Amino acid sequence: MVNSVVDFLVIFGYSVSAQKEDITMAYTKFGEFVRVLRIKNHEVMGDMAKVVGASLPFLSAVENGKKNVPAEWVEKIVTHYGLTVAEKQELESAIEESRTQYKITPINAGIQQRRAAMQFARSFDEMDDETATKILELLSKKEEHSN
Repeated sequence: MVNSVVDFLVIFGYSVSAQKEDITMAYTKFGEFVRVLRIKNHEVMGDMAKVVGASLPFLSAVENGKKNVPAEWVEKIVTHYGLTVAEKQELESAIEESRTQYKITPINAGIQQRRAAMQFARSFDEMDDETATKILELLSKKEEHSN
């Protein structure tokens, strides 16, 4: 599949005057993916809103990363556009890359788990890649030992 809306437009001869990075930065991977689908299928945003059962403003918010993609949209999009297995995987990957919110429900968590979750949330915005990598390694080791 084409990597972005800009790539798609350029392939089909449209002139793109702004720099590619400036255009694609405002879109999530999900937004790019579904925009390409709509263009290929000669549809507009309103058509897709009907397919997924959402309002235009909500679909726009999802495409621009202000809201997460509802889980039930995957099958609706796959079915309506007749996506292949590979395209469905690409869609799911785009959705995961586009997530802007994660929910932790600490109902059964102990006090240390709750403290860890709160500290992680407080530190997240300032976390560098090295720290994130260390956390991932630690969690991967924990996962390996529990299997």
